[in-house]
Amino acid sequence: MENAEFKVLILEPAQKYIDSLSKPEQGAVRADMSAMESGDFDSVYTKMLKGKVRELIVGRHRISYFTIGSTLHFVRGFPKKSAKTPIKEIAYAEQVYKLMK
Repeated sequence: MENAEFKVLILEPAQKYIDSLSKPEQGAVRADMSAMESGDFDSVYTKMLKGKVRELIVGRHRISYFTIGSTLHFVRGFPKKSAKTPIKEIAYAEQVYKLMK
């Protein structure tokens, strides 16, 4: 995936979450998304959740996403509250993935 160009699609629940953050937090999230868009996955912190579903980790914020072809689909954001990602967040992202692929 290195140096490939990606298209970014931010779904409404993810956009609403990003919009609710402070300006500096929004900037940090957008900077990481921009790096991913240009194929730079080494400078961002992501984690595999289940199957194709991953999460972008920016401070205490998490944004679930998956890739279909050369498009990054950011699904939904949530604040980090515990060591494990909530099952409902993974299930929701998986459901969206199945609808979109």
